[in-house]
Amino acid sequence: MSGQEDPYAPHLAVTGTPWPGTVAVYSSIEDAGYELNTLIRAQSVIGETLSPMWAVRSGIWDRGPAVRVQLANRALESAAQARVLNGANLMAIGTPGSDQWELFQFADAVPVEAGIWDLSLRLRGQLGTDALMPEVWPEGSAVVLLDGTPTQIALPASARGLSRHYRIGSALRCYDDPSYVHEIAAFSGNGLRPLSPCHLKMVETATGWTFGWVRRTRIDGDSWDGYDVPLGEGQELYLVRVLEGRAVRREAVVSNPWWSYSTIEKLVDGISGDFALSVAQISQEYGPGLFETLPFSA
Repeated sequence: MSGQEDPYAPHLAVTGTPWPGTVAVYSSIEDAGYELNTLIRAQSVIGETLSPMWAVRSGIWDRGPAVRVQLANRALESAAQARVLNGANLMAIGTPGSDQWELFQFADAVPVEAGIWDLSLRLRGQLGTDALMPEVWPEGSAVVLLDGTPTQIALPASARGLSRHYRIGSALRCYDDPSYVHEIAAFSGNGLRPLSPCHLKMVETATGWTFGWVRRTRIDGDSWDGYDVPLGEGQELYLVRVLEGRAVRREAVVSNPWWSYSTIEKLVDGISGDFALSVAQISQEYGPGLFETLPFSA
């Protein structure tokens, strides 16, 4: 992932046995009248986990138990920590057909037997996907090596969020061949999605609570030289929610990285016990991004 990707278009990873040499992707707004969308000339490294991978804190090395993966093709290799910090060994884990994918990196790849590897010394929740990390990725979760092989298909900005038909198969055959895979999918343009805020904190006041957070950016945020990271959006806006369990009791849009909530407002909202504050940055193109949540025990 270079940061130069088309923010609207999804990546497609394909493998096959035997590999046909070139895979064709056809698309259409209905199941007819297909046009060639993309040609994929290299197969991706795709597999699944054979052990669970539990949630850990992002931003530090995960030195927990190795996650075991089974891959359909190609070997992995270990990488020095410096190479990992510069982007090596990036892998996606998630559920096919969804847009809930966490990106992680690994330094150590130990072969167990043919096609099976133990991956350890990991960096979790990379590239802003920490907010998508579940309590556990169960055994059987899909993994894809992001080594530049997965290809972005063509998707115009006008098609964002709209269902389209795709047929994927050997470029040597017609798209109506029975070997082609038919998928109906819509993509929300996650390259436009704001990252979740971080460092949520709470200060009790005489009348209630004041919450604060630090925004992150999806654009040019790696430099340490600036006073603050670039905004990356047309204006600074946040969606703030007060949650009781999963129920939204109050919602507000604010333009500053802080917000006050009074005990009177809590009573008006019908909250008698514990609650949580959830915050997302808003993009004018995408809408609210990923949320960060801070629970509070009353």
